[in-house]
Amino acid sequence: MAKPPERGRKRVRAVVEGRVVVDTLAPVLVWEWPFYPTYHLPVADVDLDGLPDGAIRRLTLEVEGEPVDVVRIDWDAMDQWFEEDEPVAVHARDPYVRIDALASSRHVEVAVDGVVIADSTHPTVLFETRLPPRFYLPLPDVRLDLLRPSDTVSHCPYKGTATYWSVELPDGTRHPDLFWTYRAPLPESQKVAGLAAVWTEKVDLRLDGVAQTRPRTHFEVPGT
Repeated sequence: MAKPPERGRKRVRAVVEGRVVVDTLAPVLVWEWPFYPTYHLPVADVDLDGLPDGAIRRLTLEVEGEPVDVVRIDWDAMDQWFEEDEPVAVHARDPYVRIDALASSRHVEVAVDGVVIADSTHPTVLFETRLPPRFYLPLPDVRLDLLRPSDTVSHCPYKGTATYWSVELPDGTRHPDLFWTYRAPLPESQKVAGLAAVWTEKVDLRLDGVAQTRPRTHFEVPGT
């Protein structure tokens, strides 16, 4: 069952072509899909004349028992969004998502088509709401000779900007974008800086010698 709209508690601003066109202390969070909210902004806090054509939709929502006239703005139509004074990318942050990055001594083995790509007893495990644990490994514990830089880049509002490696096996088989790294993560994810994360949905993973079932997630692209 979809969550009802609710009032956000952050100051939200948006800028386009150097102009602040949204500045509100009363954003409305609307879960148009289950995984993260969309900001709907009170009409009074939006400069409608400064918005690109076709980028907005006006509607009335019932929020906590009261009708509220709001504007929904296409996220990508803005040059930059801010929550308080910090820029936010991709989408509004979900207030119910938590990230914990914990040092661990679990034995992590990663294999692709029977070839061991990583073997570490010093992972950092990143726990993120509604996602399987992600294992971030020290680079010396990864077969860097089998990694090939990728042009893929992704963005996360909780972790920052990730760059990717593909895996090229000794027989020449290439598996695209199996590992990624956050070289300069956001402050709440600093513990994973410079570590290599693995896309566990696409590899064979053993934890403490026990083979793991590949998780299934709602993400169909890398960067989770």
